[in-house]
Amino acid sequence: MNQSSVLEILRFHLPPASIEYCFNLWMSCPFELKLSKSRQTKVGDFTSKRSRKHPRITLNNDLNPYLFLTTYIHEVAHLQVFLRHADQVDPHGEEWKQTFTNLLIPLLWENVYPQEILHELRRHMINPKASSFADAKLTEAFRLYDADRTHAAILAQLPEGSIFQLQGKYFKKGKLRRTRVLCKELKSKRDYLVPADALVKDVQLSLL
Repeated sequence: MNQSSVLEILRFHLPPASIEYCFNLWMSCPFELKLSKSRQTKVGDFTSKRSRKHPRITLNNDLNPYLFLTTYIHEVAHLQVFLRHADQVDPHGEEWKQTFTNLLIPLLWENVYPQEILHELRRHMINPKASSFADAKLTEAFRLYDADRTHAAILAQLPEGSIFQLQGKYFKKGKLRRTRVLCKELKSKRDYLVPADALVKDVQLSLL
């Protein structure tokens, strides 16, 4: 994959102040950067196969610029950990957490992220999770900048642990019980049985 192709993707999808930094990350360790149509189960992923000359990172093409940036850094952190440790460490263990934090810190400024996201992201990075969507407040801040905040899906099609909105409240998907799914309402922490075929909004996809 050549430099101009990577730079074109980054210029179109990233906040302007982050483009040079992200391009330099690619230059320091080139990888295949591919865009994917919207996926129900993830917003990005990292894969490395011996059959490929370079590792590959894919990102959903419909992410808002700030979620695209955070996901890009998330996956580059996976790449750097893989190059140092191969498959010998936990994918989201301490090595990844430290690498993700080190890579994102230079971007945690007002000229890169809006204040609503920046405040929550700085808090989140004290102990980053495998998925930023496990953090309801950070998720809500990201969603403020979605072009289409009505993204809908059928509950049964979402992986366990996904976060979604239903009737103005946010829930975390749990176990399937016949025709209903046990879900926890994030604010009250109460459990509800939601029909598996319910149409839900603001689906919070998992990062891998």
